[in-house]
Amino acid sequence: MSTVKRPRIAAVVTEFRRYSHAQHILDRFLFGYSWDGRHHVPDIELVSLYTDQRPDGELSRDRAKLFPQMKIYPTIAEALCRGGRQLDVDGVLLIGEHGNYPTNPKGQRLYPRYEFFQQIVEVFRKSGRSVPVFNDKHLSWNWDWAKEMVETARELDFPLLAGSSLPVTRRVPQIDMPLGAKVEEAICVAVGGVDGYDIHALEAMQSMVERRHGGETGVEWIEAATGVDAVVKALKAGSFEQGGWDPALFRACLCRSHRLVPTRKGFNHTLPTNRQIEDLMRDPENRNRPVLYRYQHSDGLRMNMLLIEGVVHDFTFAARLTDHPKPLSVQMFLCPREVCNFFNPLTHATEELFHDRRAPYPIERTLLTTGLTAAGVESLYRKGARLKTPHLDIHYRPTRRSTFWSK
Repeated sequence: MSTVKRPRIAAVVTEFRRYSHAQHILDRFLFGYSWDGRHHVPDIELVSLYTDQRPDGELSRDRAKLFPQMKIYPTIAEALCRGGRQLDVDGVLLIGEHGNYPTNPKGQRLYPRYEFFQQIVEVFRKSGRSVPVFNDKHLSWNWDWAKEMVETARELDFPLLAGSSLPVTRRVPQIDMPLGAKVEEAICVAVGGVDGYDIHALEAMQSMVERRHGGETGVEWIEAATGVDAVVKALKAGSFEQGGWDPALFRACLCRSHRLVPTRKGFNHTLPTNRQIEDLMRDPENRNRPVLYRYQHSDGLRMNMLLIEGVVHDFTFAARLTDHPKPLSVQMFLCPREVCNFFNPLTHATEELFHDRRAPYPIERTLLTTGLTAAGVESLYRKGARLKTPHLDIHYRPTRRSTFWSK
């Protein structure tokens, strides 16, 4: 019988209800999930839980009955200390997504990830030791706070993992950006709205382009636009230099989509014209307005993030590689909401964090995408102004191994 101690972890969440990120992640630690052709139950104990809000139908009490080793505590400090006075867990899950929190005038939901993180590291400081922390999605809606979170992790010498499930989900086809490839331009065509889905698209793109020749060099500027007229103007521009994007990359993304909205019922296999795309974006049933972020990396790489809910309902990526006539293109595969098995590889990456005490991919990726999300929202707030981003002078190297779900 193994004498190796199973890591014990605490979860600090905004809310724990059906379809919340907390439910998707915590239930995988409690019940297990499919992995590599078998049912995998993490060799990790979820022993304590703090929930900030408890809406109708919340699940924490139900799960505590099913798994009595998981105790619910009234404060973050008590959850980390398990009712004692010193840190008494080997890792922390910070899931600050979903819940009833205010939205600022820029449209950012003020999830308390930074505030939760500060309470977590206060326990670390008082206890004289630290443990790995996973932060779901972007680090914070506030750039300065996000930067401080990464700096604090470095100061206290604990591994910090963060980000979206998009970089680690299955891909169709199962490919990665060739390590060291020379990339000229890239685009992600996706679904959703600002400050919720833009981070997913940015993370998907960054997980690909960080593998380019020279590694990551940071971002020089960003500009954003919203509304059908603005996106149609970019669609017709014909190139990045003229205010749009490479049309071949856009077409490659549409052709990778499994959920391209048909222009006529029953005609799901046709490629829409620019006019048909405009008509789809003007559909009054669309919940979110189309959004475009255009930005340029310090090494000249041109980037386009396009959220066009009326046209597609998935996430696709395409890139122009030097000396390659055909775009590299891929779909980041997301199954239906009822299954959400793209949380399987995200949970697995978090397991690696707690077992190895080392983040399986760089925190700098999510620091950069957090900054891009905040800057994109700021550009929209400033009526599409191009913003210089000297604070996003972030350099790092990717992992050599691919970390997306391929098993």
